[in-house]
Amino acid sequence: MNETTYSISQIAVVTGGQLILNCPEQSEIRDLLTDSRRVLQSESALFFAIKGERHDGHKFIADLFNQGVRNFIVSELNDDFKDLNANFIFVDDALKAMQRLAAHHRQHFNYNVIGITGSNGKTIVKEWLYQLLRADLNIVRSPKSYNSQIGVPISVWEMQEENQLAIFEAGISMPGEMKKLEAIIHPTVGIFTNIGSAHDENFSSEKEKVHEKLELFSGVKTLIYNKDYTTIQESVNDFSFREKDIKIFSWSRKSRADLQVGRVTKSNDDTEIQAVFENEFINITIPFIDDASVENAINCWSLMLVMGYDQTIIQERMHMLSPVAMRLEMKTGINNCSVINDSYNSDIGSLTIALDFLNQQKQHENKTLILSDILQSGKNEEALYKEVGDLLKAKGITSLIGIGPAISRQENYFSMEKKFFRSTDDFLRDFSPSDFRDETILLKGARLFGFEKISKVLEQKAHETVLEINLNSLIHNLNYYRSRLKPHTKMMAMVKATSYGSGSFEVANILQFHHVDYLAVAYSDEGVELRKTGITLPIMVMNPEVMNFEMMIKNRLEPEIYNFRQLNQLAEVLKKHQGEPFKIHLKLDTGMHRLGFEEREINELVVRLNNNKHLHIQSVFSHLAGSDEAEHDGFTKLQVDRFKKMSDEIMSNFNYPIMRHMLNSSGILRFSEAQFEMVRLGIGLYGFAATPNEQNHLEQVATLKTTISQIKNVAANETIGYSRKGKLKRDSIVATVAIGYADGISRRLSNGVGKMMVNGKLAPILGNVCMDMCMLDITDIPAKEGDEVIVFGTDYSVTEMAKATGTIPYEILVNVSQRVKRVYFHE
Repeated sequence: MNETTYSISQIAVVTGGQLILNCPEQSEIRDLLTDSRRVLQSESALFFAIKGERHDGHKFIADLFNQGVRNFIVSELNDDFKDLNANFIFVDDALKAMQRLAAHHRQHFNYNVIGITGSNGKTIVKEWLYQLLRADLNIVRSPKSYNSQIGVPISVWEMQEENQLAIFEAGISMPGEMKKLEAIIHPTVGIFTNIGSAHDENFSSEKEKVHEKLELFSGVKTLIYNKDYTTIQESVNDFSFREKDIKIFSWSRKSRADLQVGRVTKSNDDTEIQAVFENEFINITIPFIDDASVENAINCWSLMLVMGYDQTIIQERMHMLSPVAMRLEMKTGINNCSVINDSYNSDIGSLTIALDFLNQQKQHENKTLILSDILQSGKNEEALYKEVGDLLKAKGITSLIGIGPAISRQENYFSMEKKFFRSTDDFLRDFSPSDFRDETILLKGARLFGFEKISKVLEQKAHETVLEINLNSLIHNLNYYRSRLKPHTKMMAMVKATSYGSGSFEVANILQFHHVDYLAVAYSDEGVELRKTGITLPIMVMNPEVMNFEMMIKNRLEPEIYNFRQLNQLAEVLKKHQGEPFKIHLKLDTGMHRLGFEEREINELVVRLNNNKHLHIQSVFSHLAGSDEAEHDGFTKLQVDRFKKMSDEIMSNFNYPIMRHMLNSSGILRFSEAQFEMVRLGIGLYGFAATPNEQNHLEQVATLKTTISQIKNVAANETIGYSRKGKLKRDSIVATVAIGYADGISRRLSNGVGKMMVNGKLAPILGNVCMDMCMLDITDIPAKEGDEVIVFGTDYSVTEMAKATGTIPYEILVNVSQRVKRVYFHE
């Protein structure tokens, strides 16, 4: 394999940086790192210390050095770096340096590069093109959705001489971004998928956004687009592509085009698309029926026609298209296992990403990978599986189950505990549930191997209602609130009440991975469970039980202390313990009048704490009573003033730093002057804000789904459910769905108060909500048994459901019972 590599000296020249060479150039640079948690081969890695609004890569250099990384690109030369036996390239901007390096690397290759942009469909089109073309060409492509200012250079860096085609996607959110990406990708073929409303807020008009996206294609030889998007068509003419001798290939369902799409016929499982191309009638059939898939498939069809593929081959391959796994799902497995399902495709790039996600999970020490043959990689079989074996070793995989003839032949390249099977059916014949216990299992298989059958036997059985937790949305919300903080303000994240129903460990784990400063739980047993599953962040316990102080000391949990009774009892317990002073958090009552020391008690509190050397005040805090409502702003400011006065009095009597925190989610957004040293992020993390304007910046994290168990035709004047409360006024179609009050659906939603989303339309609840099910009126909604029903989610929010019952989103979320299976996914 001819691999293009660079020395650190060469990279210094390319990036225009100042090289500080402190250690020998032992190896070529192969891996570009921007995340300290994703080191693969430390000796060949180059870390870019990128600075952002809420992130500074320079903070992680010491940690990376301890992991073996010796090459860094920095924009700051701190004194701390001087003693490190490492090489540094000093530049003005680390991100720009990475982009310059990737653009330089791109210039080494003369094969075709396909650049894809658009509001939607970029990743699907890229992955489908890979499926359609990989039998003929050795293809390098963007991993997953790596289409940002950071993701694009990392993607382009993967280009090598052995490849014959590159496919990269490019996404933007602000004016001026696409020109930078064009210089890196420099595509020869362009595909503009569509235009939609994403990031409208950052552009003056749709036309400005389309013009920005078209910058990607300023140097292409061929451009493919859909003429039916009027703004795209007008902008293509504005750009005068034809005057640049660029071949324009358009398709349309409405007007004359190079590919004139005619009838689109959908059946239960597939869609036939008919069209005219070069005066010939042609058609394809795809195994999807949704409109987005039809549009994505036509974009792929257009590219294959441009490349000169025979229509017979196109038809055959289009019919074999597989779904693209846009997310990694984590579910509860048998025997206390966790199961991560990424079983739609298998290649080195997506395997690396899936292994990174696996390594974020700390609940089990043992990590098992079930891996199929990697198909059509374009690499020699021995070289491929040696690379896979090295990757698994570097990622700490403890056990491998290989499925397929190729991986079985290369078993000697795997050093961990291992077992091999020729086929999925062979594995299932040998399967015993007792073979899997207390481990995290990653399923990574090519579609051909049917790993869904393995997933079925490994997952814990549960009924058809699930609560889906979107970890990407959780991270989005976290970063939004971080963007509203001052540079040195710390973040405490609330994970009490099983993270508002979302699942304590899984949410705490992703928060720990993204470097929040503190966690808070309601009770000590919640904190103990987090400690058992590998959470090492500081944890504050808001309702500590006196009987559990010993357990809290053992598990390094930090109690909230709100009265003298608690303080005295903790002091008694600490008399038996030696070592560092025990950290506590003092709660002050500034007007909520629930828990906390009052102003008149501060002097006595200070005296008692000064006389007890076993205690260390980690923070002083209070609760706001009405920060989410403008009518209470005067009282909120009064609370803040009281808190300043009370906390100042405490802090002035101790000679060590003490943190203060008062703001909750709505307070963070509305009272920035009161951030103090730390803030507490609660319901906002899960996608709920006090005002519509702020709500627009957040994403709902939880979606509760169930299914239709049975559909009945019921005559007018008949009744539905217990106590005959649901009397029908007309002949109706009634759907029984698999969720009831034992799952957390309030009986207050009975008799039309509540609604659920069925195939995009709201269906009212008929009669009383039952324990395990309820009935919906779907008379005007086309549906069939087994169809998905959204109880709450993006289109019908928790907030709307809460309003219907006269409550708040908190109550709806925390009432989703633990018998409802949680499914965590990461896109």
